[in-house]
Amino acid sequence: MKIFAGVAFDLDGTLVDSAPGLAAAVDMALYALELPVAGEERVITWIGNGADVLMERALTWARQERATQRKTMGKPPVDDDIPAEEQVRILRKLFDRYYGEVAEEGTFLFPHAADTLGALQAKGLPLGLVTNKPTPFVAPLLEALDIAKYFSVVIGGDDVQNKKPHPDPLLLVAERMGIAPQQMLFVGDSRNDIQAAKAAGCPSVGLTYGYNYGEAIDLSQPDVIYQSINDLLPALGLPHSENQESKND
Repeated sequence: MKIFAGVAFDLDGTLVDSAPGLAAAVDMALYALELPVAGEERVITWIGNGADVLMERALTWARQERATQRKTMGKPPVDDDIPAEEQVRILRKLFDRYYGEVAEEGTFLFPHAADTLGALQAKGLPLGLVTNKPTPFVAPLLEALDIAKYFSVVIGGDDVQNKKPHPDPLLLVAERMGIAPQQMLFVGDSRNDIQAAKAAGCPSVGLTYGYNYGEAIDLSQPDVIYQSINDLLPALGLPHSENQESKND
């Protein structure tokens, strides 16, 4: 692999398993609106485009599921007095409240994530984080997981007008790191990550264990595919980490 001047990472599905907390907050918000709850397995397929899109997907599914359930029970459909757009706004407000309560306890570092970040930082590589997660949740979560110390630049979903897969977040993190996009390796788990990297001109690594809407990451054609995040280390001239991290720290 070529020599890079910096490395940037996606967060959800790449460094952390955030699905338990996200799913819990989504379901609490749906329940508060008397809509069917979705469950973690389904919510995982909605993660990746930011909270607003997550709410749109949740509401679309929940309204359809409610209609199906009522039809099965022989009940008439529900006439929603509130337009879907307003329901999305209300759902997002509820989600933000509930996610603030469960984010830390419902988010876990993936194995080798902290080891890898530490090894790259020790090598002298500047590290950046680029996530579509709402910005107010990002810094507290990084601190709780004890990985904030590794990043010189952090870009959250509210820090740019256009989220991934638009290239703007990656271009901004490269600019703040003081390097050209072509010199920055971007590591992610979803097609949004790979599309953003391609559009920004960044070489990309796709990880196989993330969410990615249930699709295989190779369909997005990243430059390199790894099954574990610490596979980055030998590719960048560092020893392969063997220290297994626990999801229960």
